Amino acid sequence: MLYAIVDIETTGSHASAAGITDIAIVIHDGQQVLDTYQTLVNPQHPIPRFIQGLTGITDQMVAHAPVFEEIAETVARFLRGKIFVAHNVNFDYSFVKACLEHAGHKFEARKLCTIRYARKVVPGLRRYGLASICPELGIEHNDRHRALGDAEATARLFALLVARDTTGELQTLLKGRNSEQYLPPHVPVEQLDVLPPSPGVYYFYNASGKPVYVGKAINLKKRVRSHFSNNKTNRQKADFLREIHRISYTPVATDLMAHILESVEIRRLWPSHNRSQRGYHPRFGLFCYEDRNGYKRLMVEKHRMVAPALYSFNTLNEGYRQLRSLAEEFTLCPRLCALAPDADCAGGLPADGCNDACKEAPAFYNARVDAAMEALQHRLPTFALFDTGRQAGEQSCILVQKGNLCAMGYMAGTEITYSCEQLLEVLDPIPDNDYIRSLVYRYAGDFPEKVIHFA
Repeated sequence: MLYAIVDIETTGSHASAAGITDIAIVIHDGQQVLDTYQTLVNPQHPIPRFIQGLTGITDQMVAHAPVFEEIAETVARFLRGKIFVAHNVNFDYSFVKACLEHAGHKFEARKLCTIRYARKVVPGLRRYGLASICPELGIEHNDRHRALGDAEATARLFALLVARDTTGELQTLLKGRNSEQYLPPHVPVEQLDVLPPSPGVYYFYNASGKPVYVGKAINLKKRVRSHFSNNKTNRQKADFLREIHRISYTPVATDLMAHILESVEIRRLWPSHNRSQRGYHPRFGLFCYEDRNGYKRLMVEKHRMVAPALYSFNTLNEGYRQLRSLAEEFTLCPRLCALAPDADCAGGLPADGCNDACKEAPAFYNARVDAAMEALQHRLPTFALFDTGRQAGEQSCILVQKGNLCAMGYMAGTEITYSCEQLLEVLDPIPDNDYIRSLVYRYAGDFPEKVIHFA
């Protein structure tokens, strides 16, 4: 079995928008080097200044170097029939594969990551980056951050690992389409092995322990693995592979609970790679304020962060329908509710439906506004959604109180004997938002047999 130990230098971090500037391939049989290939490559666009400083490769150095299409046949020949080996293999493999296929060469190969291999053969090291592990193991590493220097150091590391591998870790890693080769190099495979095939929320963390992504799943094991099951060259995939160092999860009983917990955690942590709910905010709300004449005014407006809404609406029309209903029932002035122009009540001519309400003293008028707001609160539903638990003899519950999602959790037993007050004591409080509230309302409408209403 032959191995092609590869290292590249590039103009960026992801293959879809960067090019190779330096490539080296060391052919190895597991004990010694059999052949070597290296060349600078013209990426056909400027090399960023900080990368020039890191690698020493300048625009002038690659100006007359071949473009990748000119060396593609040679690279493909060196790699053909070999195990593709690299330190953080997914990075190098994604670039080489993208460049070869752009040049018309279909490329697939089995991969071996020397970071993952080193973690198994020499566990317990503080760091496994090439610059750290070489001096730790007494490996010569010359010409760092150049393709040939790094490839030769990786070849020496590979030979050392093969010599120390007494438990067959190499064959295990190469067996079939080993899914471990697709994992980020710093994530222990044991963290994926313990994932259950059940609903839950999972977390990806960076090297500093900060969450960079939160997701939900019906099947945690399958969903988390799907993030690393291909070699896409887009920015998101490249950033995942580079940043993820640890994975954790929280199991839940149902897909709806996973939706809710995911939303709560995204809004609590704001991970850098979550995009879906960043722009989702309640659009309209019913607000109450007192004007300079002492009258309380009800008004439908876009949500304001400085004041809580009495109730939220998905559309402006929905808000106006609710407000008109309250104005008619409690004889509120359309002008003071912004349902009619101010001019409609000028000159002693009340707006349609006003009945001179706005001519009353503020105290009398405001009493009706208070009654309208109290009636609105009483009409907002209070109910609990009961569903299966995480295990036998348990049930899950999601509680909505006066229209707002307020708690979620689990309780022993299968009999529903709890009052709303008792549920509030048993369940865990959760913050409400329009996104998850709409999910709960929709689910309650689809499965009314799971809903218990409280007065």
